[in-house]
Amino acid sequence: MLNITVFFFFLLGCFIYIIMETISQTLEHVLVTAHHQNCLTVGVYESAKFLNEYPDGAVLCVLALDEEDEDDAALQIHFKLLQAFCYDNYLDILRVTGMRRLAQLLEETSNRSESRDLHCILVINTSEQILQCEALQQVARFCEESRHRYECLPHLELQDR
Repeated sequence: MLNITVFFFFLLGCFIYIIMETISQTLEHVLVTAHHQNCLTVGVYESAKFLNEYPDGAVLCVLALDEEDEDDAALQIHFKLLQAFCYDNYLDILRVTGMRRLAQLLEETSNRSESRDLHCILVINTSEQILQCEALQQVARFCEESRHRYECLPHLELQDR
């Protein structure tokens, strides 16, 4: 019986890993698509300013934080405020790790002499195409399912490629 239980949890863990990997790839697709359609607001300050001016103007908030940034008290405070705003306004929100992958996706390493603040990224709904994006709908379902499991801030890991 113990071997069956261990095997079951192994399979369950593998299944969850596959789902998370798929959602991570889907999120990457959403970010690249929104970037090419000029439907992103990038940066903690820029995102807060946008949400203040257009509270219903975003469809997804991505908070990015790697291990080396976890002790940044100012960034943590900004994140808490952004989280509260998103919860109060029913805006889907995710936490991701993998800042280098985000920079790759948004072509930040080659286009600028200094990198932008990628700690907060908003997908904004300036385009009807972005709202009809199947990938965005899948990410929204993932966020909703996470809320139903009482996971306040779903977490995804973006892998370097």
